[in-house]
Amino acid sequence: MATSLQLIDVFIDALWVENGLSKNTLNAYASDLRIFNKSLGKKTLVEVDKLDISEFLAQRYDEGISARSSARILSSLRRFYTYLVREKQVDNDPTALIEPPRIGKPLPHSLSEKDVDLLLNAPETSSVLGARDKAMLEMLYATGLRVSELVNLTLSQVNLRQGVLRVTGKGNKERLMPIGEEALFYLERYMQDSRPALLSQRPCDVVFVTNRVAGMTRQAFWHIIKRYAKKAEISAHLSPHTLRHAFATHLLNHGADLRVVQLLLGHSDLSTTQIYTHIANERLKELHSKFHPRG
Repeated sequence: MATSLQLIDVFIDALWVENGLSKNTLNAYASDLRIFNKSLGKKTLVEVDKLDISEFLAQRYDEGISARSSARILSSLRRFYTYLVREKQVDNDPTALIEPPRIGKPLPHSLSEKDVDLLLNAPETSSVLGARDKAMLEMLYATGLRVSELVNLTLSQVNLRQGVLRVTGKGNKERLMPIGEEALFYLERYMQDSRPALLSQRPCDVVFVTNRVAGMTRQAFWHIIKRYAKKAEISAHLSPHTLRHAFATHLLNHGADLRVVQLLLGHSDLSTTQIYTHIANERLKELHSKFHPRG
């Protein structure tokens, strides 16, 4: 019989094959399961019952783990034991009768249109790196791409003549993204001048490159965003997805249909996109309170 750690490895492999989940997501599943397995002592994962899981979650709560983290761990365990039941490794799912912790869904932070303009105008486009950074920021705001999708963009995914991108997002789902005139202008300028200068005739399939002739990492681009935000004196909270959130919120503020925004963001479920309507509504309330004579 396979050991608990072997069962976890087989489960993670199955998730990758069947669902095409990202490496970060797979690592999160594996980490949750290994932490739970370690808490069991000599007991194996196939011997677990409802009480073991309840006690584990209670212990995590006592250690100061947030309700959101507990809910994520329980979700990992549910998926794992659903898989074990399917594969006839266990007879019953011990998570079936466990209620998830109640958590409020936080609104994603978004920038105002004024702050977006300040951020997009922060790079010095006369330099090679500045022109690259300007193109990346414009692309991020114009398309709503995830940062990982932007930094991994390849030449074959970009059609400059038609002004569209072919993007493969979560779950290997493909979508077409219009680029927009402003972003397309800076992308073409980068592709024509800055990119060849960075590559010095060396081959590379990634669109946005560094002076080391390699694609940029998510972490490196996140530091770039923070540097330009500081330069632009933007005090609003930033996250790696700030411009993606701004893209969605500003579309809705200007009357875009929610289902169109869903398609552009690559959300499989409309409920995931609906959170942006709350941001738009909060903005309307704020404007009403500020400018209406009886607000």
